Amino acid sequence: MHFPDEKPSKTQRKREMHELQALGESLVALDDEELDRLPIDERLADAVREARGTRSHEGRRRQLQFIGRLMRAVDADALRAALAEIRR
Repeated sequence: MHFPDEKPSKTQRKREMHELQALGESLVALDDEELDRLPIDERLADAVREARGTRSHEGRRRQLQFIGRLMRAVDADALRAALAEIRR
């Protein structure tokens, strides 16, 4: 039974955070021109560019986690729609 004013479970929150991090990883694969067309702020765009240049496994993992954290402030549905438009 789910109540409307009930907070999401920890498992649900973690699932959502992993989805945002995966979405952030897909941003790393884009080139700068495509990245500039997305509805994201400059801080997130800079973090994505920095992740591209990070070569160490641990450094890249931590940068992707940071991107996931920044993704919490982004409208994920609008970003997914913009990514789908770019991929067409």
